[in-house]
Amino acid sequence: MPALAVRLIQLIEKHAEDLSRELSEKVWSAPQCSDLRKVPSDELEARTREIYRNLSDWLLHKTEDQLARRYTELGATRVQQGVGYSHFLWAITATKEHVRAFIDREGLADNAMELNGKLELLQMLDHFFDRALYYAAVGYDQERNRVGSQNRRRKSDHQALPR
Repeated sequence: MPALAVRLIQLIEKHAEDLSRELSEKVWSAPQCSDLRKVPSDELEARTREIYRNLSDWLLHKTEDQLARRYTELGATRVQQGVGYSHFLWAITATKEHVRAFIDREGLADNAMELNGKLELLQMLDHFFDRALYYAAVGYDQERNRVGSQNRRRKSDHQALPR
């Protein structure tokens, strides 16, 4: 990985608390993700910090299975909390845009090699967030199907009771 990309990741991880707080102040009150008010605020901030603080781990070391497991579980949890997928999608997209804006502010490239490193990092971020959204959608679908099956069983059990 190019040196500028490594420095930017380290800078993001170093400023994880500030980035999380800024995102919380700017995003969680937005109407596009109002369902997230159903989630405890400390949990939301912890999830954001988890991404920012461990960015190098997520981008460089986590396997596809680990990413799938983490975000499938998170999608299912958000269904249980009553958070609509569009609200979750907006929040994750805002998280990505927030970190990209930080990179744009901090990642001034002095030459073509550094510019290439910055572009490579942005591409890695896009790939990570796209996969996170996909696996969260899988979790949403699985949990909705599970809940729907339970509701159908209850309804058929109720209808089968003698009157």
